[in-house]
Order: sequence, then structure tokens, then C-alpha cells
Amino acid sequence: MAEAERIIGTPDIPEAAGAEPEQSDAESAGAGAGTERPKGRRRIAVLFAVAALAYALDLVSKLIVVAKLEHHAPIEIIGDWLRFEAIRNAGAAFGFGEAFTVIFTVIAAAVIVVIARLARKLYSLPWAIALGLLLGGALGNLTDRIFRSPGLFEGAVVDFIAPKHFAVFNLADSAIVCGGILIVLLSFRGLDPDGTVHKD
Repeated sequence: MAEAERIIGTPDIPEAAGAEPEQSDAESAGAGAGTERPKGRRRIAVLFAVAALAYALDLVSKLIVVAKLEHHAPIEIIGDWLRFEAIRNAGAAFGFGEAFTVIFTVIAAAVIVVIARLARKLYSLPWAIALGLLLGGALGNLTDRIFRSPGLFEGAVVDFIAPKHFAVFNLADSAIVCGGILIVLLSFRGLDPDGTVHKD
């Protein structure tokens, strides 16, 4: 019953006319259902600021790689453990699924739409950062899919970070992975995008 009240937002009912004033939503939820619902501003600005930063860094890095590194020898950063090597990737992150470029393009676009809709009820700062990383990374790779050769929605993504014994990737891939890891951690901690905290 307490869980149902948490979901639908049923207010507490005083037991008697002389009862003390009702607790706030956060206090009553924390006492009855093991949750806290902190108040605050929506974090839309944070989400889009993080997304813009991630997108800008990815875009600038790819422009530099294409202009200075493509068709040139790789640059060793840490011996042979890490180097910059320009490649074109028609698949998903880290080079998987090169035969499904159009499908990955559609998925990236769908992720962007879902994040934009979720932003309307976003009150959690950590979630705003996580979703901003996902959004910026998805936009970065989607830009390549749309505007790079061989054609519209089939473009190959520019990858250039090449660790030893690992797939080559870019900053957009890194943002997506970091955002995904942060979302998993937030979920384990019981924090929802709207700021609700579930306590075990």
C-alpha cells in the first residue's frame, strides 16, 4: 500500500482532528515508503550544457584528426600502449556491427528523442550529467552518420583513440560509455531522474 501511495502521490490523512501538521512529501515518503523526494529546480540546463560540451569536444577532435592525422602514420602517445590512429568506422561503438549502419543511425536518433523527452521531469544533477554525456555522444556520432561519406545516414564515424589490444574509438564513444556507467551506478543507489531516492 505504501508503495502504491509513493507511485500515485496519495497524501497522508491525519488520524484525528487534533493531529499535528502533515509532514512534507519528502518526510512522509521517507518515513512510510523508504524514499526521499528532494525539491529543487529542473536540471535541463545542466543536461544540455554537458551535452554541448561533449559534442563540441568530439566534433573538434574529429576535425583535427581528419585534417592532420588521416592518411598519415599513427602518433604514439604512450609507447605502443596508446596511440592516435585515424580510421573510419561504419559500425557501432568500438567497431561492432559494420553491416547495420542505418540501424545504428536510427537507434542514435531514437536515444536523442527519449533523452529530450525525459528532460522535462529531470531534477537530479547526477542524472543530468549522465544523460548529457549520452546525448552529446549520440549527437557526435550521429553527425558523422549523416554528413560523412559514403552517404546520408550511412556515413562512417571517425575513430582515433587506439589502446593496445583494444578497439579504436573516439570521444563520443567515451562519453556514451561514461554516461551509461553513471546511470548504472545511480540506479544501484536508488536515485531516479526526477530526484526520488529509494532506500532499501
